[in-house]
Amino acid sequence: MADSGTDEGRIVVGISGSLGSLAALHHAVAEARRTDVEVLAVLCWTPPGDELGYRRTPCPPVIEAGRDAAVARLRRALDEAFAGRYAGVRLRCQTVRGDTGHTLVRCADRPGDLLVLGAGRERGRLARLVHPSVTAYCVRHATCPVLAVPRPPLQRDLEALERGRGLREPAAGNG
Repeated sequence: MADSGTDEGRIVVGISGSLGSLAALHHAVAEARRTDVEVLAVLCWTPPGDELGYRRTPCPPVIEAGRDAAVARLRRALDEAFAGRYAGVRLRCQTVRGDTGHTLVRCADRPGDLLVLGAGRERGRLARLVHPSVTAYCVRHATCPVLAVPRPPLQRDLEALERGRGLREPAAGNG
């Protein structure tokens, strides 16, 4: 078994609770089983109104409530991913206050780290301008390899239903 010193690479996985991030977590755990490294699951959060709004009117109870909500969201995501069971790998979890892309890049800073992300939802041009892609940011700025796990079929189907397009046709031979 590898030493858990600071020079050892890890698999850092971004968690939000979305289906895509849960798929990324499952992929990270499978890779950790194969390579016998630790998984660091990170949920990034910012105060309500974002950092700029908080700086204008600081309120410690708001930060505490935001941190508590992030911890609860991380626990819920882990429960959904593993049905409350042991993941079968060394799994460390943390919530970190900060912008998602920047924070994940900062967390995946060791030699040998791998940053695993779930591909986000399909978004229009305006949404991409207002909220740039975390995955694209990480690919541009990370010093380690970045793996983007494709959206699971269920997520694509749900997004199609939300857009009013209905479900995809099943592939030939699957029905």
